[in-house]
Amino acid sequence: MTATTREQAPVAFKNDEAELRTREMGGDFSVAFVRFAAGTDMAPAFQGLPDDLCPCPHWGYVLKGKVKLHNKDGSDQVYSAGEAFYWAPGHAPLAVEDCEYIDFSPTREFQEVVDHVSAAVAGK
Repeated sequence: MTATTREQAPVAFKNDEAELRTREMGGDFSVAFVRFAAGTDMAPAFQGLPDDLCPCPHWGYVLKGKVKLHNKDGSDQVYSAGEAFYWAPGHAPLAVEDCEYIDFSPTREFQEVVDHVSAAVAGK
């Protein structure tokens, strides 16, 4: 697959706070379309992963709102609509406002995180 839209990407998980749609784009990368309601903190869903943080790198672009990233080194960074980003392994996002972003990640590493988070979300 060389192109996809948000609507074409299958839902990996969805609840009142978050929605993740993802599709493998060929090669070793997948695209994710992400929506978070303001206040959504993904840190609890990463419990049990290395350092209890997302171990997968992401390259992306914030379409709407603001998201704060807590990093393994203890730093925090806020990303706003219109900004491109690289998130190194070892992070957890928190929606400062309702937000939407798109990111690209290595498929194998990302699928492991999606499986873990999906199980955590289902267990709520």
